[in-house]
Formats: sequence, structure tokens, C-alpha cells
Amino acid sequence: VQLQASGGGLVQVGGSLMLSCAASDNTFSTYVMGWFRQAPGKEREFVAAIDRRGDNTYYGNAGSVKGRFTISRDNVKNMVYLQMNSLKPEDTAVYYCAAGRRFWVTAGTNMERAYDYWGQGTQVTVSS
Repeated sequence: VQLQASGGGLVQVGGSLMLSCAASDNTFSTYVMGWFRQAPGKEREFVAAIDRRGDNTYYGNAGSVKGRFTISRDNVKNMVYLQMNSLKPEDTAVYYCAAGRRFWVTAGTNMERAYDYWGQGTQVTVSS
């Protein structure tokens, strides 16, 4: 599957952005979908994931995104979203969507190596 992330941009502190990720084929519902991010000079980190049916979500500890970010998916449109509210300068990063196809991958799987397909990334910059 090919993934195309979009929706990044420049936003002020406290603002909101919604990232989107489009999958190329109709196997989308068989993948756990995740969002990761990588800030300049830092390692890529887990942000959030959602299970195949969209029933369960999991958020990473980095940057206290839980309560500010919401992951969702639409298995008809083959899309996954990341709604980001109350943005902070430390949320500045390139955001990547990823798909995990293996049977043992769940919404709680936060390891990069569990995800098999990656989008190209979209830049989010939060200015103060």
C-alpha cells in the first residue's frame, strides 16, 4: 500500500491542524494505522495509532499529546486522520503516517519496526 500524508503547515501556538493520510488501495482496513513524528535533531517518535476497525486508539507519551490529539480513520475512504489541537512549539516536526499489516500489530503497538509502510511525511511548524 502507498500512503500520502497531507495537511501540515505553519500554525500559531494554541492553534489546530488536521493531518490526513490517504491509502492507495482497498486493503486499508486490514492495517493498523499510526502516526509518528520527527523533530529536527531528534529520533522519530510514536504519536498515536488506531486499530483496524477504528474501535481502539492509543496515544504516545511524548509531548503529552493525549487529550490534545485525536486519531481517527474512515475505512470507506481509505483515510486516517490526526486532529491536533492546542498546538505547542514542541509539536513542531515532520509527521509520518504508517501502516502495520502483521497480525500481532494492535493500536498499542508503538514500535517503528512493526509498521511496514510509511508515507512521505508532512511538516508541522508551530510558531510562538
